[in-house]
Amino acid sequence: MTTLNLGFIGTGRIARALVAGLSNREKTLISGFDRDLATLRAIAADYPVQPMLSIAEIARQAEVIILAVKPYQVAEVLAELKPLLNPEHLLISVAAGISTDFITKNTVPSLKVIRVMPNTPALVGEGMAAVSRGKMASDEDTALVCKLFSSIGRVAILDESQMDAATAVSGSGPAYMFHILDALATGGKLCGLSYDEALLLAAQTMLGAAKMALSGSKNPDELKRDVTTPGGTTEAGLNIMDEKGIRQILVETVAAAAARSRELMK
Repeated sequence: MTTLNLGFIGTGRIARALVAGLSNREKTLISGFDRDLATLRAIAADYPVQPMLSIAEIARQAEVIILAVKPYQVAEVLAELKPLLNPEHLLISVAAGISTDFITKNTVPSLKVIRVMPNTPALVGEGMAAVSRGKMASDEDTALVCKLFSSIGRVAILDESQMDAATAVSGSGPAYMFHILDALATGGKLCGLSYDEALLLAAQTMLGAAKMALSGSKNPDELKRDVTTPGGTTEAGLNIMDEKGIRQILVETVAAAAARSRELMK
């Protein structure tokens, strides 16, 4: 396996999560550039990331460039990056709502682009990455990206038309889970536990439930029924969730996030 040169443009939260997993990958050199020098210095202090002082330095050294800036910053970065690109570059964008067509129209039509929507649990090796290839990216390019992101969790290859939905479910999803965990821990505290005790109980339960769902042996509704005894404690809790419309609230939460993802391109 030859050494792979990865270059990050943007070294904020999502880049840090990715670097945490990718830095353990053999024969991978990672460089980074960020207009915020404090952010760049921080990631270089914590991980084997070679700090670069310009986008041009990233383009010269890296064969795979990971664009990890805010969506509103993408156009400006692409304008600077455009004259520096060559046919050997593979550009991976993790910017929410930014299409591969937008990137090629603002760089060069022949650029190999793959869009990825990762999430922050990549920081602990349990990330979820949705991958969508642009028109010029090859099967080999896609396989490389899937291999990279598999080192920090799971990967799903999707059509680009599905990426707004993926952003809403898994990209934004960790925030929903943290919100739910905080509510469960607060409920546990009101019932006599300490907040930390309740958070441990809730978080481990969420982790275990997720692993059961991922096993594929039963769907979530079947798993829910396995826990629920008629007239028991679980049913009492589920009745409140039904009365308050929690299921519909979560459905609408995903819909709102997907709509916002689509708006980012306008």
